Amino acid sequence: MQRKFNRAGKSKVFGDSGYDENLASVYEKLTNMMGKVAEADETATFLERLSSGRTAFELGIGNGRVAVPLSECGVRVEGIDNSDCMLELLAKRTDLIKAWKGDIADFSLEERYDLVYCVHGTFTLLCGRAEQIACLRSAAKALDDEGALVIELRVPDLDGFVSCQKITTTLVDRENTILNAEVHDPLNQNLRSTLLWFSGTSVRRFPQHIRYVYHQELDTMAEYVGLKLVERWGDWGGGAFTDVSKRHISVYRRTTS
Repeated sequence: MQRKFNRAGKSKVFGDSGYDENLASVYEKLTNMMGKVAEADETATFLERLSSGRTAFELGIGNGRVAVPLSECGVRVEGIDNSDCMLELLAKRTDLIKAWKGDIADFSLEERYDLVYCVHGTFTLLCGRAEQIACLRSAAKALDDEGALVIELRVPDLDGFVSCQKITTTLVDRENTILNAEVHDPLNQNLRSTLLWFSGTSVRRFPQHIRYVYHQELDTMAEYVGLKLVERWGDWGGGAFTDVSKRHISVYRRTTS
């Protein structure tokens, strides 16, 4: 698939992430149930430090879950997303953040930023290694000389697959049951999944396709485009990254101007 992007926001979407009108309409409720809304302020505090309180650019800005609290810290935040529906949610939420439609694998910006960040595994929605490297290269070019790139990724959880298939229970409460059905393609490091949300008598289905990345490979791809790892944490509160961590927050800086 060819991608085109410019400042005006002409772009073609990537992957089959499921971030369409169906998901956009319930995104905030779903992320709140998954605990992501609750940690947004902690995420913003972490990112504000690395932006030095000046400028930040988000890859996959969505409805502004992180961008809004970061902007409330005094940071000028801009961003791109490939979903018109999510950008509409952001526009309804605030008029202080400039965002436009774009492809995080292929973008070029007129301005350089103190911080570029990509959270909640959005990076893995790029389903090929070449696209992921292209994203890192574009991000590196968007950084100021002393700027930082922050990427949050889940540690791949490949336990429990039988014949490359797995079903897990994500949430069960009095009103909701959320299941995740996954199919693993180990040769391409791909996971195709469908989140099934049962609520009352309704059932919603949200498909997703990702290419998972281990932190060692992420470091290698970053080095290839002129970035070096300077920090790695196990959570937004500054917890250590260990062999039992479920995710990592990795911070990179440019090796050359």
